[in-house]
Amino acid sequence: MGRELIPLLQKRNIDVSELRLFGSVNSAGRILQTPYGDKVAQILHEDNLRGLDVVFFAAGGEVSTEWCPKAAQMGITCIDKSSVFRMNPDIPLVVPEVNSEDLGDNKIIANPNCTTSIAAVVLAPLHREFGLKKVIMSTYQAASGAGQPAMEELKTATQAALDGEDFVPREFAYDLAFNVIPQIDSFTSNDYTKEEMKVTDELRKILHLPDSVAIECTAVRIPILRAHSESITIETEKPFNPDRARQILSSSLGVQVRDNPSNKEYPMPSAVEGQNDVQVGRIRKSLVFGDHGGTFFISGDQLLK
Repeated sequence: MGRELIPLLQKRNIDVSELRLFGSVNSAGRILQTPYGDKVAQILHEDNLRGLDVVFFAAGGEVSTEWCPKAAQMGITCIDKSSVFRMNPDIPLVVPEVNSEDLGDNKIIANPNCTTSIAAVVLAPLHREFGLKKVIMSTYQAASGAGQPAMEELKTATQAALDGEDFVPREFAYDLAFNVIPQIDSFTSNDYTKEEMKVTDELRKILHLPDSVAIECTAVRIPILRAHSESITIETEKPFNPDRARQILSSSLGVQVRDNPSNKEYPMPSAVEGQNDVQVGRIRKSLVFGDHGGTFFISGDQLLK
């Protein structure tokens, strides 16, 4: 996550007067090249935090649990990439294009699961227009969602498969090369995975949906390196009009409509890699929910999102 974040600060023209990088004891003292010059990795400590305005935490839940409250007490705004604060009712869970009004003056801000973030920017404007009653989602998630080692494993496994060699996976439950795995994270007591329940719970919080809005997800790992895709079907309070949906989404922040099936134009991971916007297409009326339902396909670079 840090590898993506630092160049993104420059790309977004964020005014960074000073950049400090923190790491583990093993990485302390390492010199890292950044768009803001070479930086020496420091150990996370109160003295090293002083004078900072914003700190991004992307080192896992244990570090966030210990250090976000400490930094917040020092007046620092903490943007946390882990899952530890997401469902805390006192901490906002924010996708900027969707619910930035939830930020308030909180010093700890939770960043949603990447799958949730991609879905939220498309579902939010549709909810405002048509009203959501049900959301049914299947995801097609890239290896990068499991981190850099997982990406390297996919490359190695793919080459091994092409060479006819045996391969023993370490990052995934099964060999991902030329395969899909219908499990991301561990299973819970209801037979959904933690990843799937994160999407359900986090979408409800971000969109301020009541419990009466049913949301379910099936999360699948696919053998590509980057960018997640999702097939989503919704049941709506008001009649769903695909043309009206395209019109609304075309003017929504963070969304790009790519929906011309006759010319084979639709969202794909290869089309969104390195792009900030989430693409949406294949917008059509649901055959299951009829006039009060719609189905569409989205793709987004989850590392940027």
